[in-house]
Amino acid sequence: MSLIEAKNISYTYPDGSKALQDVSLKVEKGEFVGLLASNGSGKTTLLRCLNALIKPQAGEVAIDGEAIASLPQKVLFQRIGMVFQNPNDQLFASTVAEDVAFGPSNMGLPKDEVKARVEDSLKAVGMDDLGKKSIHNLSFGQQKRVCIAGALAMHPEVLLLDEPTAGLDPMGEHKIMELLLKLNNERGLTIVMATHMVDMVPLFINRIYILSRGKVLREGTPEKVFSDPEMIRDAKLRLPMIAELIELMKREDGIHFDRTPLTIGEARRELVKMITLRELKR
Repeated sequence: MSLIEAKNISYTYPDGSKALQDVSLKVEKGEFVGLLASNGSGKTTLLRCLNALIKPQAGEVAIDGEAIASLPQKVLFQRIGMVFQNPNDQLFASTVAEDVAFGPSNMGLPKDEVKARVEDSLKAVGMDDLGKKSIHNLSFGQQKRVCIAGALAMHPEVLLLDEPTAGLDPMGEHKIMELLLKLNNERGLTIVMATHMVDMVPLFINRIYILSRGKVLREGTPEKVFSDPEMIRDAKLRLPMIAELIELMKREDGIHFDRTPLTIGEARRELVKMITLRELKR
């Protein structure tokens, strides 16, 4: 049984925009899954359906086989954490520690337990020395980390993130992705992340759903999904930069590759193999 499953869900906004059309999705325990799509393709709406912030007009979402619509909101928010794209939509307390403590405090946990969860969550995101700092004095990247810590403090089984790297510089993007990968690997946290950052996907994510115009076009590993350049372009996306280069070398230069590398490391190994074979043939 999948940890999270959406079955044929659809959602239309009041203005008639079809955000989701018969979308199905499965996420296994411990996976790091990406919802890859251009803006306006339904990925944010899908995330909000996965934790009942939006109720689909057709279909059903379940966690461990239990329909989330039947779960009390308090229970649901403990099992499925959500991190919004804009920290201003999530942060409201005066200090970092107060914001992270809000969820556990509302659960009615003892003060010692709340304090322990705050300290553990801030340590997990590399913010353990900033608990007393004002939210307004944090950098944008630090605010995103506090949002993640707030979700972690609820001890969720699943963490949903909407464009967690949006608005960050390249180094900030990479650091956030490394943090999420660490949480996935070391804590076994199941992660579902909406993004359009195609270059990051092969480095960090196990499996991808490609969304376009409210529908799932393809699902699978990065290698499987990016093996169809036409589908990727139809979704108003592009291949990772390295894969674009390899495709160009195939098409324009007639250079054969056994597979299409998606990262610099993979491309280096493929090129070294090709050069070595040519040297041996001389």
